[in-house]
Amino acid sequence: MSNFNNTLLQVTHNGMGHGDEKLGLILISNYFKLINEESIPPKFIAFYNSGVQLVCEGSPVVEIAKILEQRGVKMIVCTTCLKFFNLENKLEVGIAASMMDIISLQKITEHVINI
Repeated sequence: MSNFNNTLLQVTHNGMGHGDEKLGLILISNYFKLINEESIPPKFIAFYNSGVQLVCEGSPVVEIAKILEQRGVKMIVCTTCLKFFNLENKLEVGIAASMMDIISLQKITEHVINI
C-alpha cells in the first residue's frame, strides 16, 4: 500500500498490542509518528474501548494526534467509552461520536485496519 487513502484505523487499546502497557504506549507513539510521515495519512482514526485514553489529557500521543488532525485526519472517539472511563471532559483531540458513526465509517472506507 503506497498510502492510507480511504483507510480507517481503529484503535481499541491504550497502546499497541497486548502485553506490557509501557511498551504498548511506546509502540503506538512510534506508529503515529511514522504514519504522520506518510505523504497521505489515513482518512479516519476511530478510538474506542480503552483506545479513547490515547486522545485524552495526559496521553503521550496527544501531540502527534493533533498534528495528524491538522493534516486532515478525522479522529472519531466513542462517546460511550469516554463516559465509561469518566473522560468526557478530558478529550484533547478528535470529536466524540456514537458507535453508529463508527459503523458508518466502516461502511464507507475501502480499508479497515485494527490496531
